[in-house]
Amino acid sequence: MGLPTIVVGSALDIVEYCGVPRFLFTDIPLGNPCGKPEDRTMQRAIVRRALALLGSADEPRSTQTTPFVWGDHQSWRSSYAQVTEDNLDALRALGEARRARRGRPSS
Repeated sequence: MGLPTIVVGSALDIVEYCGVPRFLFTDIPLGNPCGKPEDRTMQRAIVRRALALLGSADEPRSTQTTPFVWGDHQSWRSSYAQVTEDNLDALRALGEARRARRGRPSS
């Protein structure tokens, strides 16, 4: 018997097409498969669900969907991670502040 694996992600169509043994789908923006940044409660709950799926999946290509959402509405789908002339400086400042908090040099 091999090592059991699970994929936690947000690209439902792609991952199901690939046919992984176990997939925990989170319907939130790409790059955040384990929940919102800094939301440890959500992150722990998603990891717990992933570990539970390891024990409960009884057939290949098992997919389970989490109940978590990114916000109160679905408007993030059209604007998440968009860089425009209007927000470029603000995003740059956020990135610099994040790197400073983590003790990483600026770009």
